[in-house]
This record gives sequence, structure tokens and C-alpha cells, in this order.
Amino acid sequence: MAEQSHHDPTHTTTLAEAFTVLPNENPASDAKRQELIDKPAFGQVFSDNMAHMSWTKGEGWSDRRIEPYAPLKMDPGASVLHYAQECFEGLKAYHHDDGSLWLFRPDANAERFQNSAKRLYLPEVSVDDFIGSVAALVRRDAAWVPTRREYTLYMRPFMFASEPFLGVRAPEEVDYCVIASPSGPYFAGGVKPVSIWVEDQWFRTGPGGTGFAKCGGNYAASLLGEYRGIDNGCEQVCFVDAATKTYLEELGGMNMFTVHKDGHLETPSLTGNILPGVTRRSLIQLAQDKGHDVVETMIKLDDLLDQIRSGEVTEVFACGTAAIITPIGRFKSEKFDVTVADGGSGELTMQLRNDLLGIQLGEVEDPHNWMWKIC
Repeated sequence: MAEQSHHDPTHTTTLAEAFTVLPNENPASDAKRQELIDKPAFGQVFSDNMAHMSWTKGEGWSDRRIEPYAPLKMDPGASVLHYAQECFEGLKAYHHDDGSLWLFRPDANAERFQNSAKRLYLPEVSVDDFIGSVAALVRRDAAWVPTRREYTLYMRPFMFASEPFLGVRAPEEVDYCVIASPSGPYFAGGVKPVSIWVEDQWFRTGPGGTGFAKCGGNYAASLLGEYRGIDNGCEQVCFVDAATKTYLEELGGMNMFTVHKDGHLETPSLTGNILPGVTRRSLIQLAQDKGHDVVETMIKLDDLLDQIRSGEVTEVFACGTAAIITPIGRFKSEKFDVTVADGGSGELTMQLRNDLLGIQLGEVEDPHNWMWKIC
């Protein structure tokens, strides 16, 4: 195992200890848990426990606890059910060969969660509470972190306006939770290039909207375009900007990069329309570490198609927490159908994926101190 530079686990333990651990009388048996971890269905299997805390106007955050995973009691008039006032995050817990458990850049997720909360007019969760809640749940459900390579425990922090009120205003009661779901490799049969449907009729967001926030409404808005793509033989959708229908923005849930024949990379600028991905941010750094220039810019769809056809662009990939990197082999719409290079997984794409995964799994050095040891 590579030598790790890491954040002080004593500090992480202190943050986790702010959450009171309540007893769980009905945890899954060892055999049942192992069965679920061995063949995890992403987002359908959940660990024994969850983190929970509550916020009320005037009192702030309180009642920090780790409690048994169970249905939430919610009034039918809860604001979130009517006005979608919620936001969420996604990150993973990793098992290293020495038995230790780690998180990847939870401080970056905490920062983004705060920015999402501001946009949805929800109360901010402190970085300490965010990391503490995730760490406390990982420690409590440590046996749920898979040990097989590329199998992880996916952590889903989220919060929502929970008070029963049918008026549109700032919330006075909010719940924050973290749940955990064991997950296998995104590509069960190995990394495979995907076909992308370029959507120019329906949009997930627009200027001044919620594009930079990680909130459910963005994902709901992306589904119509995604299923238009599926109907046209594509696995993913990429949206163009709503204002001009000229510039590529992001996939339904991933950021995008292009690799040029001179070795430089380009990725759409953070205009406020797209999510500032933690994986995106990390890959920019890793590409620069390899000596590649990375340009954040507005990418015109027509220019990209011409550059693919001419061979100027040699690789295209998408990135996000779930897949790390997804090679893109084809762009399609009602007007065009263009294959990237030979339609395979590009060399730099796979190098960057291996570099990032190696850091996350503790197999290579962590030069930027991204990993946080939990226990």
C-alpha cells in the first residue's frame, strides 16, 4: 500500500462523536449483510443505520444522532413535497487493504452542500457537522463497507423543508439525514464507452437557475431529455445551454472533458448552469500534475463536432462520483451521428481514471491530501 498523507483521524473522530449513537435492535444478520454487499443493487440496498439532525428557526441545528434506518415520518403538508425545497450530496467510503476506512474530499462536498443550501434558501450545515455525520455513520456501519476492489459504500447526505406549511417562504423546520448504500463498480463488465444524445429541446436549467446546486429538481428536469436519448439508442444525455442552444454544458448527472491531439484538455466553464463536480475538480488537478494544460471554456457544439471529425479531439469523457470516468464514444442527435476517434476508451481517459481510483483505494500516493481516514 502506498504511503498516505492524510487528515488527522483524531479530528475526524471528534467530529463524529458529536453524533449520539442510538441502539439498533434489528440489524441485518452477518449472512444477510454479506449477501447484500456481494451483489449490491445501487440505490436499492441500505445499511442498518442513518444520521439525523433537526433544525428549527431560532434554535438552529440540534439532536445530532445515529439511529436505525427507518421510514421518515412526514406530514402530507411538508413544504418539500410541494415546493421541492431540498438538496443533497453524494460521496463514497473506501476500504483499504489494511482494513482502514476512508472518505475522499468530504470537505469539498460539505462546501458544495452549503452552496446548494444557499440557493434553495435552506439553512447551511457546517463543514464539521457534515463531515461528522458522514464519519459517524461510516464508523457505525463499518461492516457495510465492501472489501472487494471498486466496491464502496455510497453516502447520501440530504436535507429538506419538513414543516407542514403550504405557503412559499423560508422554512422554519428542516431535517438533515445521511443514508448509506453499498455499491459495486459502475461498469460491471469493465469500463465501456457510452453513446450520448445531445438534447436541444428540453433543458435541465438556465441562466440564474439552480444548475450549480445539487438539488432534486435539476435531475427531475433532466429525465425527459435522458429518455429521449434512450429512445434513440443512447445511454446518456448531454444538454446544451438554454439561452443560445449553442454550448455544451453537462450530462444529466456528470461533467464533461475533451482531450485534444496536442494533449490539452477542455471542460465547460462553471457558468452557474452546471454542477461544480468534486471529481471534475480533482481530474483537472491530476491532468495538470501530468503536465497537461486544462482549459475551462465555453465549448460550442458545432466546433466540437468538427474537431472530432478532423481528429483534433481524440478523446471525450464524462466524470462523476458514481462512475469516476465514463468514456464517450459517440454523439448523436436528430441532426448528426458522430463517433469519437475509434469509439473506444482513450489512453489519457483511462490513465486519469486509474490515477484517481488508485488514490481513493490507497494504492498510490495521495499528493494533495484528499483522503480522510475515518477508522
